[in-house]
Amino acid sequence: MRSDWFETRPARNFDLFPLMNRTPALLLFACGLAAFAPLVRGAAVESVRSLAQREKAPLLKTLEEIVNIESGSRDVEGLARLADLIGARLAALGGQVDFIAPGADVYKMSDTPEKMGRMVRATFKGTGTRSILLIAHMDTVYPRGTLAKQPFRIDGDRAYGVGISDDKQGVAVILHVMAMLKGLNFRDHGTITVMINGDEELSSPASRHLLTQLGSEHDAVFSFEATRADADNLALATSGIAAVNLRVQGRGSHSGGAPERGVNALYELAHLILQTRDLSEPEHGLKMNWTLAQAGVTRNMIPPEATASADVRVLRIADYDRIEKKIRERIAHKLLPETKVELEFERRRPPLEATPAARKLAAHAQAVYREIGRELIVDAQPGGGGTDAAFAALKARGPVIERFGLQGFGAHSTSDEYVLISSIEPRLYLATRLVMEVAQGKGL
Repeated sequence: MRSDWFETRPARNFDLFPLMNRTPALLLFACGLAAFAPLVRGAAVESVRSLAQREKAPLLKTLEEIVNIESGSRDVEGLARLADLIGARLAALGGQVDFIAPGADVYKMSDTPEKMGRMVRATFKGTGTRSILLIAHMDTVYPRGTLAKQPFRIDGDRAYGVGISDDKQGVAVILHVMAMLKGLNFRDHGTITVMINGDEELSSPASRHLLTQLGSEHDAVFSFEATRADADNLALATSGIAAVNLRVQGRGSHSGGAPERGVNALYELAHLILQTRDLSEPEHGLKMNWTLAQAGVTRNMIPPEATASADVRVLRIADYDRIEKKIRERIAHKLLPETKVELEFERRRPPLEATPAARKLAAHAQAVYREIGRELIVDAQPGGGGTDAAFAALKARGPVIERFGLQGFGAHSTSDEYVLISSIEPRLYLATRLVMEVAQGKGL
């Protein structure tokens, strides 16, 4: 029955009945519709819940399969194997799959490798008009050989493995959300695009441009980084990340026989670091800390060169310009005029900033989660980490929300990275239901 029936039905049909006789009938009919609507919604909710329960064991199998393929960001062979597996799974679910190799638009940074893994993009066409982008990454921080030390295993409510929390669980959740939508024969969306990249841990030098483009082409973006084991949440904001690389060239000389002939690069570096040690503004979420330094060739030589790197975190894109300007102003005041100072300011990742559209959809997600009796935390303040969702948000036309993944712990650690098995069903339910809601224009 169409919801606009009363508005589109020709008025003359109602004129066949006297108003007094018609009103009770209409009221009863309307009450019947009102009573029927919750039953329809309840049936839909129960079907999604039932599918989430059935997908729990298969998702664990998927996790084991993809964890057992080592895929460090520089492991091109492992990334290729995993990309093939993910592409095959998405194709089997009905997606049009493309493998995208890094191109000429790679954003070169100091640690960007020459070779990187392919991206996997799958497009699912429906009968509606709304478009949704689902993103996760398949690369990890671990070098080849780590799997032998951190094999996939289950211990109680925890599933352990290399990169299982960051972010192989995200890949697995997306695969099984798409499986659930297929199982429900849900096609009310216009386009659902799945984008899995293999360079996130390198600050996404090859995929950032495509992520930004896709963000601008979709009505909503869901990113599947894990939420914390102790916080069942979604995130509307993440930190921006930059790196400051400082290089000082001096002149080497014998430190005992002729120190006066040298120009000590280490002295200059130390001076510049002290000149820029107080640029953090914690009250505004701006943090700058020098974290690496290196100088000299040998103990008995005046250091001809010295380098240092700093980590920068911001909450607003505009803060990048401000802090870079301050750094350049400070390092202009050198200790030793003969030194040559070079500064490189790398904008590795923009911040994800909370928007009204994201807040609105997150509130809708909370209502969806309550359908299964769970309370969802929504974080509008960043916790210090960065995310690919921020690239998707740069030109986004709708909400961008992070942490649709499982509850996890121990990312980038040596022995204890895990996800909570008990979070599989509720998280599958949340993501699937919210995809369905957004596809029907709800929460936007």
